[in-house]
Amino acid sequence: MIESLLVANRGEIARRIIRTARRLGVRAIAVHSEADADLPFVAEADEAVCVGPANPAQSYRNTEAILAAARSTGAQAIHPGYGFLSENADFARTVEASGLIWVGPGGDAISAMGDKINARNLMAAAGVPVAAGTTEPAADVAAAVAAAAEIGYPVMVKAAAGGGGMGMGVAVDEAALRTEYDKVRAFAERMFGDGSVLLERYFPRVRHVEVQILGLADGRVLALGERECSVQRRNQKLVEESPSPAVSPELRSRLLAAAVRAGAAVDYRNAGTVECLLDPTTGEFFFLEMNTRLQVEHPVTELVHGIDLVEEQLRVAAGLPPTFDPDALTVRGHAIELRVNAEDPKRFLPGPGTIKTWVEPTGEGVRVDSGYAEGNTVTPFYDSLMAKLIVHGQDRAEAIARARAAVAAFDLSGPKHNLPFFAELLENQEFLSGDYDTSIVSHLR
Repeated sequence: MIESLLVANRGEIARRIIRTARRLGVRAIAVHSEADADLPFVAEADEAVCVGPANPAQSYRNTEAILAAARSTGAQAIHPGYGFLSENADFARTVEASGLIWVGPGGDAISAMGDKINARNLMAAAGVPVAAGTTEPAADVAAAVAAAAEIGYPVMVKAAAGGGGMGMGVAVDEAALRTEYDKVRAFAERMFGDGSVLLERYFPRVRHVEVQILGLADGRVLALGERECSVQRRNQKLVEESPSPAVSPELRSRLLAAAVRAGAAVDYRNAGTVECLLDPTTGEFFFLEMNTRLQVEHPVTELVHGIDLVEEQLRVAAGLPPTFDPDALTVRGHAIELRVNAEDPKRFLPGPGTIKTWVEPTGEGVRVDSGYAEGNTVTPFYDSLMAKLIVHGQDRAEAIARARAAVAAFDLSGPKHNLPFFAELLENQEFLSGDYDTSIVSHLR
C-alpha cells in the first residue's frame, strides 16, 4: 500500500480522502490556500502545506506549488479528488514523470475523454450508443446551422472541452442556434481556453443516469452499478440515488455492459464514471461523457455495495487487487445523496457567509461528508458545496424517510443553504413516485 499521500484538493473531498488514508495507516498530507487555513481537512491531515492565496489559479491549480509541496513532504502519491487538477492530463503525466504515483487514470485516458467530440467518436467505435450529433467541431455558425438541419431541432450546443454542466445551451430553431453558438463559443474560450463547439440531439424529457466504473490493476474494468442524477439545477446535480428507480434489470444489464466497453476502449484504470442520457419513453440511452476521476456522488455507490471507493483507488494505484470479489458484487438496499450548498433554496444563487450553527444529523443509515464546521467561513472563492448528506435504507421508501428526518435534524445557520429545498423535494409526489426527469426542479419553483 502507498505510505504517504498528498491530497491536491480542499473541503469535503479532501477530508473524505484523508479519512480513508488515515484508516489505512497512510500518512495524509493536505495542501491548502490561505483562505482555507482553518478548515477541518487541514487540521485532520498529518501534515499541511499552504500553496498560495485564495485564487484557485494560484493555489489549488498551481501545479508547481503542489509538486513542490509533494517533494518537501516526501509524498509518495497524489490524489486529485474532483475538480481543479483532477482531469488535467498534463498534470497527471507530470506527476508520474516526477516519480510519484498518480491516483487516477493515465494521462492518455484523461485526454481521450476530455474532448467531448473525440470521446463521442471513440465510444461510437466501441459500440456504445451515442446520440445524433457532430463528429467534428462546428467551425462557425454556418457549419452549426447545417449540422442542426441534419440532426433536427431542438439541439444541444456544447463546449467540446467543457464539463460539470458548464458551457451548454439549447436551440429550438436557427435563430436561437445562432445566439447560443456565439454564447457557448465565447464561454468555452474564456473558461477552457478552447472554443470548439459540438451539437447533439436534445431530448426535451430525459433522465441523467451514470455508471460507476473501476479499472483494476490487472486490466479488468468493472461496473459498480448505476446512479440516478436527474435532480439538477442549471445542468448541475443536487440529488443522486442508487439504484435508479428508472432502470429495469434488463436495462441495467445493457447500461453496465456499455460502461465496461467504454472503459475498455481507453484502457481505463482507477475510478471513473460513464454518464448517459436515458429516454424514459423508449428506454434508449446515449453516452454523454466520461468523468475520469472520483465523482461527488460516489458515496451512494459505496453504501449500496459496501465498499470504500477511495481505498479501492489507492489499491489500484499501488498495483494491488480490490478488497472485494469482482465476480460477486451485490447491491444492498437504496442510497440517496443530497448536496448541501451555500445557496438560497429558491433561485439557487450563492450565499456565502460565516457558519454560526452546524449540527450534523446522526442515526442509523445516515452519513455526512462535510467540509466545514461551526465558526468556519464559506468564502465566494470556491464551489458552494458545504456537505453531502447521504442516507441508506433497506429500500427506497426507507431511504427517503431517513432523508426527511436527517434534513429536519440538520441544524445549520449563517450562510444561505438549500436544506428547505430538500424538505420540499422529499414530499413531492413526482419525486416520491420515482417517475421524474431533469425538469423536476423547475416544477418545484
